[in-house]
Amino acid sequence: MLQTGLMMDRPLLLSGIIEHAAAQFGDVEVVARETHGPLFRYTYAQCAARSRRLANALAGLGLKPGDAVGSIAWNNQRHLEAYYAVSGSGMVMHTCNPRLHPQQLIYIINHAEDQVVLFDATFAPLVKGIAAHCPKVRAWVCLADSEHTPLIEGVANLAVYEELLAPCSDRFAWPEFDERTAAALCYTSGTTGNPKGALYSHRSIVLNAMTICIPGALNLSSLQTVLPVVPMFHINAWCIPYAAPMAGTKLVLPGPKLDGASLYELMESERVTISAGVPTIWQGMVAHVEQHGLQFSTMRMTATGGSAMPLSLIAKFADVYNVEVRHGWGMTETTAVATMGSLQGKHADWTPQQKHALVAKQGKSTFGVEIKVVDESGATLARDGVAQGELMVRGQWIVSAYYKGGQSPLVDGWFPTGDIATIDAEGVMQIRDRAKDVIKTGGEWISSIDLESAAAAHPAVAMAAVIGVKHPKWDERPLMFVVRKPGQDVTREELLVFLAERVAKWWVPDDVVFLDALPVGGTGKVQKADLRKQYGGVFS
Repeated sequence: MLQTGLMMDRPLLLSGIIEHAAAQFGDVEVVARETHGPLFRYTYAQCAARSRRLANALAGLGLKPGDAVGSIAWNNQRHLEAYYAVSGSGMVMHTCNPRLHPQQLIYIINHAEDQVVLFDATFAPLVKGIAAHCPKVRAWVCLADSEHTPLIEGVANLAVYEELLAPCSDRFAWPEFDERTAAALCYTSGTTGNPKGALYSHRSIVLNAMTICIPGALNLSSLQTVLPVVPMFHINAWCIPYAAPMAGTKLVLPGPKLDGASLYELMESERVTISAGVPTIWQGMVAHVEQHGLQFSTMRMTATGGSAMPLSLIAKFADVYNVEVRHGWGMTETTAVATMGSLQGKHADWTPQQKHALVAKQGKSTFGVEIKVVDESGATLARDGVAQGELMVRGQWIVSAYYKGGQSPLVDGWFPTGDIATIDAEGVMQIRDRAKDVIKTGGEWISSIDLESAAAAHPAVAMAAVIGVKHPKWDERPLMFVVRKPGQDVTREELLVFLAERVAKWWVPDDVVFLDALPVGGTGKVQKADLRKQYGGVFS
């Protein structure tokens, strides 16, 4: 007969993270770029105290456990305080992506039934346009002091964050409740239909945050300084705002200034050692560093995800700037990181090219997550690095259903991701494409990701994207879009010759379209649906 272990049963709650940070790492700094420009700095102890004041302020507004509080905000200290005050009080922190279409924002605020919405002054025009369409919102709270809170015509229930906190005590008894209680709500980007809500529990976030602290993930500790460029409105900044205080890591928040020059300056001035963001951020960063002949004095590792980082960019970070790239994979439905790649001791003697090729893959599943790939009939495919099929995932922080979503999306207990992937004998996963982006030519598959990575290796190419275009003979053929680097030039013919030396002949695109910029969505991903809409006709 199985016995029950004689251990205390203490819930895993987000309030425990910030109070742990205050007690054990109380003097460790949080540095944030204010929305109006200057840097702000305080400690984890002060952050915890202000989080408790905000919890009292929200209670004073009549909010109760289970209520949702929305945010339309950058990565800054007030947003961080809300992360803990809202969830710690038993309410649901609903981070809204300001890059969504206003109609989608209105939809998710109403769908979540947000009672209060916190917003940065940057988004005042956005709030002005949507407030009248969100009748359940009791107060729109500008994350600023009165001096930096704009007047918004037509919004009567406007409040100032600092004025709300001013009369409140920093003494607040965090309630205890079941760790499976909802803590945060994040919606998908809504590329097909309305956005869908992933409702995270305290347990799922705490477990994920613990996991990304370990050496095989982000290796966070009190010896590090981390700068999450990935937005706090996108999958909770990959749970770094929870993991950093847990590990006692100095946390640097960039606010609204996400250009290469501003990020580089912040990294250097605050001696950042670890960062995290989507590949488009790092392309802009490297362009700035190259243009000005700079180096990174302290940064030694960056995590990337959201889309595949080109092999050439991985090599440049490692070989030129001595910055390790760790490729991860996750999605809104996985809370944050589900897989992460890192080099092991046995790779020490590998050539740089071999190491870069391994890093370009999305890595092994983290503890707490299982992955597999299946064919169209649902049969599990071999872990041989060749057989490719839809990636399926299950684990401790994977959604079981969508918020108010009706039927569960799970298939035999696994979540179907919509990604096409391979897994090798050592468990290393590589995303080959999105199911909707893979190109079928004459019965064979072409990976748009691999083509984009090959094009990005050309010295004149800043960004590349590939879509499949209907073809009367071959079903589909690849069409490539390229943004040239400033001051650089490459012709269609030169680029096609370059690609022919790096990919199979039948993979070479039928044409190249040069653009000034690629359409990029709210999470930093290229919007291929927009490209298909304009260019996805039929090749002659």
